[in-house]
Amino acid sequence: MILIASNQQEIKGRRNTMPLNFSDQSVPTILLIAASRGLGLAMAADFLKKGWKVVGTVREGSGRTKLHDLADEFKDRLEIEQLDICEQSQVTALHERLSGRTFEMLFVNAGITNNEKDTIGEVTTDDFIRVMITNSLCPMRVVESLQDLVTATGLIGVMSSGQGSVANNLTGMREVYRGSKAALNQFMRSFAARNADSSRAMVLMAPGWVRTELGGPDAHLSIEESVPNLVNTLLKKQGNPGLEYLDYLGRTVPW
Repeated sequence: MILIASNQQEIKGRRNTMPLNFSDQSVPTILLIAASRGLGLAMAADFLKKGWKVVGTVREGSGRTKLHDLADEFKDRLEIEQLDICEQSQVTALHERLSGRTFEMLFVNAGITNNEKDTIGEVTTDDFIRVMITNSLCPMRVVESLQDLVTATGLIGVMSSGQGSVANNLTGMREVYRGSKAALNQFMRSFAARNADSSRAMVLMAPGWVRTELGGPDAHLSIEESVPNLVNTLLKKQGNPGLEYLDYLGRTVPW
């Protein structure tokens, strides 16, 4: 479902790309942003196991990632592109490279955090800017830039968090991260409002607290407990226009 350069720029931008024969239009395709590790990598694997094609992105300079290992297993259905979502020129270049193709799903799975104990009064300005830009501004710029690659009845999804829920914030902690995800939710609602007549499904996904590099070792869920359910929730959301804020089990999360 859901990125003019000179020839030299195009070759550089596709350094980690594995060109494939994606001519079979009967097989659905997801454009999965940030798929080199953690939840994104697990999502790529699960979609491939379900028979989908995947175009997954990694950041330039990542070297060989586990997504490349996965591509060795699924040579005919996994394509790798380079993208840093916070470099708009790279988003534009990706759109140019994928021009003329369509995707049944675009899912943006990028995000960072900071010291969870830093209150809003203690966080440095640099850390605040870094988290807010990466978690709220840049994902929405990707959505705005790539939305036209998604089919008319496709799905546009963004990885949010249950911690983005204002109503459910009863404990504090991770204040800047919470704020960045709440901002992301608000921006996605604005996007949905501007596209109220669209036949596309839209979703903000809360994956649960998962044991990844971002979630940490004390998280409640394993990737195996979260991601297959998350993918099933996305598939069930297909064909149902409008924006929903859902957790990995398909339950509505209060705003």
